[in-house]
Amino acid sequence: MKFEVVARGKNTRARAGLLHTVHGVVETPVFIPVGTQASVKTLSPLELQELGAELIIANCYHLYIRPGHELIRRAGGLHSFMGWSKPILTDSGGFQIYSLSELRKVSEEGVGFSSHLDGSKHTFTPELAVEIQIALGADILMVLDECTPYPVDYASARRSSELTRNWAERCKATYDSLNPRGALFGIVQGATYKDLRRESAEKTVSIGFSGYAIGGLSVGEPSTLTLEIADYTLDFLPQDMPRYVMGVGPPEDLVELVSMGADMFDCVLPTRNGRTGTLFTSQGKLVVKNAQYTEDFSPVDPECQCYTCTNFTRAYLRHLFNSGELLGPRLASLHNLHYFINLMKSMRYAIKRGEFSQWRSHFLSKR
Repeated sequence: MKFEVVARGKNTRARAGLLHTVHGVVETPVFIPVGTQASVKTLSPLELQELGAELIIANCYHLYIRPGHELIRRAGGLHSFMGWSKPILTDSGGFQIYSLSELRKVSEEGVGFSSHLDGSKHTFTPELAVEIQIALGADILMVLDECTPYPVDYASARRSSELTRNWAERCKATYDSLNPRGALFGIVQGATYKDLRRESAEKTVSIGFSGYAIGGLSVGEPSTLTLEIADYTLDFLPQDMPRYVMGVGPPEDLVELVSMGADMFDCVLPTRNGRTGTLFTSQGKLVVKNAQYTEDFSPVDPECQCYTCTNFTRAYLRHLFNSGELLGPRLASLHNLHYFINLMKSMRYAIKRGEFSQWRSHFLSKR
């Protein structure tokens, strides 16, 4: 994998780049739709391509549990299995195992856990996490990490950060021994403690990865603290490599993170909110199920050119949701992903034109 910065914003650290992978080039900054179980909920791969999605993320833990990474290997890898020809990033499953706190036990060796499906016992080691992602055929693989909750005491955060670093070294050794086609990213932890974040970043960088991610954010802390910790941590990550802030998704936060020099983002917000009738627009959020839209025959967002906005009204979407029609969540999710993908496209364009500061001010003034 190769990453090149093609433009930098004036008066900010924003940059536009090109991420070269086995399955194609990804323009950054980029929003990554979440396809946890080899599917972006409610949408087909064709629709994702038409929306302009360049990279999607699938989850190592969930695909290991069902249908199994060996089955996917036999199917020709994740690209063939799910009918997606563009790049795929796979998360190691650290966050998912964290979310199953009552079903797992963390040790230096790895994570022992019970399947959330049938209670069967499993052990995830750093070595296995890499082997699974190689079997899936990912373009970008993530090291196994431990994600701490918020709040967490300092001693626990330090212990977790050190464990993540040790696991990262083992992931890198396994990766190097197997020499796969995909690139391996390291993950910085340290909760909301700046000294731990700096130490984690410096030690992770010293191991040597193709890119670096900031994990352990958006786990309950205030948004202002999310941005503060991300801003601080980004300073310790290499300027010439892709920088990925994991699991952060509100549009305002994405704009701020791009201004700080982050390149890659993923979040379930577009599809999760879409399935419940909350849509992102140029003016802010819109809950289309509300009664005020019963006779509103305007598009969801007059400034949007997605399929939903150019063909249907708020009144129609409200009718679909209140009638329990599956088309409602599909149209809402399609619009939301179009919004997030187009948001990144607009930022890239503004960075390349040297107008990002003005664009950012205009965007925030409309919120």
